[in-house]
Amino acid sequence: MADIGVTTVGNVRSAAEPDESSHPASEPYWDLIELLFFAYRDFVGDPDEVLERLGFGRAHHRVLHFVNRNPGMKVADLLDVLKITKQSLGRVLKQLIDEGYIVQKEGANDRRQRLLFVSPAGAALAMKLAGLQTERIARVLDELGPGARDAARKFLAGMIDAADRDRVLRMIAHADRVQPRGEDAPS
Repeated sequence: MADIGVTTVGNVRSAAEPDESSHPASEPYWDLIELLFFAYRDFVGDPDEVLERLGFGRAHHRVLHFVNRNPGMKVADLLDVLKITKQSLGRVLKQLIDEGYIVQKEGANDRRQRLLFVSPAGAALAMKLAGLQTERIARVLDELGPGARDAARKFLAGMIDAADRDRVLRMIAHADRVQPRGEDAPS
């Protein structure tokens, strides 16, 4: 495994930080907390620049991402995934629909259901944003070497609340099987 130091990826520690064996669990893991903040900042920063030019923000990105990965997703399920209110989703979803990135259809069996699909423009944007994030992830995984992706998956899955973890992993596995093609919603 590569050594993450001040300028590379691997064993990320500041010169003043003790190694793991002398870091009692009763103290906050300041290094990991701060690394998560900075990693998230930069992970979303690349897409933020693209989204800003379109008048969109991170909420638009999350909606577009999950609809792209889960074609035909119900609005109720999207609310559950994002853990936001209907009111919070309303403005963002309306803008994505009005600007042609998301298509909304009635459910086949229940006309009250609102099923969401990406349009071709929505699929292209979702893939562009995912590509930017994939480049960042791939660069780090390449630097870390074999087994890094699996270790990262285990760590990130472990960060999800235990009560929600299996549902999230099932949703990801299902989306991986569906492999969205960015097609318009069925007629």
